[in-house]
Order: sequence, then structure tokens, then C-alpha cells
Amino acid sequence: MSQRDLKEAFISNLNGTTLQEAGGTLPLPLPLISHLLLDFCVLILPLVLSCTILSDALHQVILGLAFISACVLSYIYRTNSHCSSRPPQNTVSNFLQSHVQFNQLPFVTIFRVFVNVKTAISILAVDFSIFPRRYAKTETYGTGVMDFGVGAYVFANALVCPEARGKNISGSKVNHIVKQLLSVWPLVVLGMGRLVSLKISGYHEHVTEYGIHWNFFFTLAIVRVVASVLLAVLPASRAWVIALLISGFYQLVLETSGLKTFIIHNKDREIGFLHANKEGVFSAAGYVAIYIAGVQVGLYVMQPRTQVRQWLKALFNLFLGSFVLYTALFTCQTLVEPVSRRLANLPFCLWSVAQSLFFMTCLGVADMVLLFSKRTSGCHLVPSSWNPHKKQPDSIYDKKTSDIERHCLVQAVSRNQLLFFLLANVMTGLTNSIVDTLSCSSSFSLVVLLSYMFVNCSVIGVLHHCGVTVKFW
Repeated sequence: MSQRDLKEAFISNLNGTTLQEAGGTLPLPLPLISHLLLDFCVLILPLVLSCTILSDALHQVILGLAFISACVLSYIYRTNSHCSSRPPQNTVSNFLQSHVQFNQLPFVTIFRVFVNVKTAISILAVDFSIFPRRYAKTETYGTGVMDFGVGAYVFANALVCPEARGKNISGSKVNHIVKQLLSVWPLVVLGMGRLVSLKISGYHEHVTEYGIHWNFFFTLAIVRVVASVLLAVLPASRAWVIALLISGFYQLVLETSGLKTFIIHNKDREIGFLHANKEGVFSAAGYVAIYIAGVQVGLYVMQPRTQVRQWLKALFNLFLGSFVLYTALFTCQTLVEPVSRRLANLPFCLWSVAQSLFFMTCLGVADMVLLFSKRTSGCHLVPSSWNPHKKQPDSIYDKKTSDIERHCLVQAVSRNQLLFFLLANVMTGLTNSIVDTLSCSSSFSLVVLLSYMFVNCSVIGVLHHCGVTVKFW
């Protein structure tokens, strides 16, 4: 054969290699992008669609997805039961007695990320006509999705605060209080930055949300300091009593004094700072109550548990707490007044905590169902945030989870939650300065919202992939 024929034969009739090896030789950014796209389509896209084009058919979509999931899980269980010699009752019993392990409590992490992501979507989506007005913040009384988002954000932050994790105060209580005062300076700076940028840019404001100068960053700072002071003096193990006393006393003041009339009906905001920012200042009492209630829930769910049976009991207790609070909410709405985010009244506090507990229960139960399916089927493709193995060396478990979490969007948002929230606020202002949101068509609005969320998720995903945790203190 000639030299030319030899070279042609050398490069002809080849069969390639495996997908795994081919993927491993691709440039480094591709695995990150592929994971990001997958997580974005599974986690972010449904949330965007649920508050836009699918909002009117949301119940049907949820029921349809639940039916499909139930069919798949039933098929997995039936297939396993035919192939397994173990009786079904032994399978269930063994599952209840089995042990689980994790680095972070899965349903708490997912709940916190869900609240943050939904908040990021809503603060821009509300400016588009595609976003249902019933989901937006109510003027005085009512229960909009964004109303719940505010209370849930405060509650979610409390779940993992130092008091909820049982961290003891080091040194004197006075030093601890001073430290907490200093620790909220990033929130104060962010609040001042938002205030200055709004006034300079002439960006539209809804004054009855918090006031002329107040914003949510200031509320977060006040809540953090006040709650830390109270929990430094009073026992954190009785946080639910403190939360009930604060919200109950605040409601009593609203009903027996002229405070409610002042907040709702007084239009003269030129007298002084209190008149200008009455909603933000006085509603802080309700948010403190929600935060302290979140500390109590955090203390409960962070208790050490290893068996599936123990976690199912904990989830049942969360559901029971939600049921009791909803009963109290309906009673308050009948005998006292409706839910008001503007006032952050007692019904608003009850609703925020009750709905948060219900969502946490749903997330925990869903993960338990997936864990049961994974354990009974032996199929590693069934996703679950819980590791079902009892006697796995910690080093192996940590390596496996770290490899998965390195590309996980949920962990990326969880790692830098405040930065994600700040980035969403900046991107919202930037988008509004470029796009005329009110005149956009539904399809263009959807493209803008998805692009906005993809930029937010890409930034936070790259930082997580590089192991960067941005802390402002």
C-alpha cells in the first residue's frame, strides 16, 4: 500500500469511544453549563411558568404532575415487589427502621432556596402584565403570593440562624448584643444603597409598602437585632411563647389604640420620619414575631435524628403545627381582622408561619417518598437528598455528596443567599431601565424573565463551582 493509502486506512472505519470518556475530554466549562441548564429547566423554569402563562391552570398542572409521579413510583414499587422475595410489610418496616445521613437538612435547604428563588422571580415579574395581579402585594388587606413571600423570607432566615442551631453565647450578653448590632451593617448599607439609587434614578416606588425612606433591607436589620437581643435575655427554647406574646400584644395595640388608623389612613408623610415610614417601622413588630417563631421551628428540626421513623414523626408534627396555626388564622380572620402585610398583624404572622410549615412538610414528605422508592427499587436514578446507607464511611459519603453538590444549583443559591437576593434586586432595576415592562407581549415578557433568572443563576452557579462564599461581614 502507498503511504497515502496507509494514512487513509489509519483514519477510516473507526468506532469512537464511550460517552463518558468523550465527555471527560471536553472543555471544563461544558459540564458546569450542562448541569446549570438541567437544574434551570427543572427548578427555575417551572417556577417562572407557574406565575406567568400557567397561572390560570396551575391546579390542573400540579394534579397532572402528581398523577404522573404516583404512576411512576407505583410502577417502580410493583416491579420491585415482583422481583423481591421479601414481603411488603417487611420492606416498609425495614425502611422505617433505616438510617439516613446528610450534610444539610434537605427540606430546610430546599425551602429556603425555593423562597429566595420565588422572591427573585416575583420582584421583576410583578412589573409585567403577564404576572397575575392577584399574586402581587396587596394594598392593605389580602393574601397575595408576594405577601407570603415577605413573611416566608424572614421565616426562612430564622431557620438556620445561630439561635436556631443551638449556638451558645460566648462571653457576656452585652458583648453578644454589641456583636449583633455590628453584624447587620451590610443590611444597613444595602438599604441605604437601595434608597439612594431609587431617589437618584427616579425608579417607581409603592410608598404604602414600607414608606418613603424605608425598605426591606432595613426591616431585616431591625428584625435580626431585636430578635437577637430578646433571645439573649429570654430562653430560646420558649421562642414560640415570645413570638405569640409579641404578635398578640401588637394586635392588641392595633385594636385598642389609634395605631391602625394612623398607619392606614393618615396621608400626611411630611411631618417627620415616623409619619413618612410608618408601615416599615411598625410592621417590624410582626416580622420579629415571625422570625422568633422560625427560630423555634429551627431548634426543633435541627434536633439530632437518624432513623426514618423519627423524621416522619417530625414531619407529622410540622404538619400538625401548620393545621393548628391555620385554625387560629381562620378564627382571627373571623373575629378580629383579615391578613394584612402592610400592618404585619397577627393574622399575617399566623399565615406566614402556617404556610411555611405546610410547604416544609410537603418538601420533606416528597423526599421521603423518593427515598422509599430508591431503597425499594434499588434504582440509583431515583433522586433523593437523603442518603439511605447506614454504615458508609464518612469520607466516602462526603466525597460523593461534594461531587454532586459542586454542580447543584440548589446548593449554589443556598451558599450565597444574600448575594443572590442582592443580585436579583440589581438586575431587576437594570431590566426595568432597559425594558418597557408594561407594553411587552406575553412571549417577550417570558423571554426577559427567563433571561434575567438565567443570568442570576449563572453568576451564583459559577461562584459556587469555584468554591467562593461571599460574606459581607
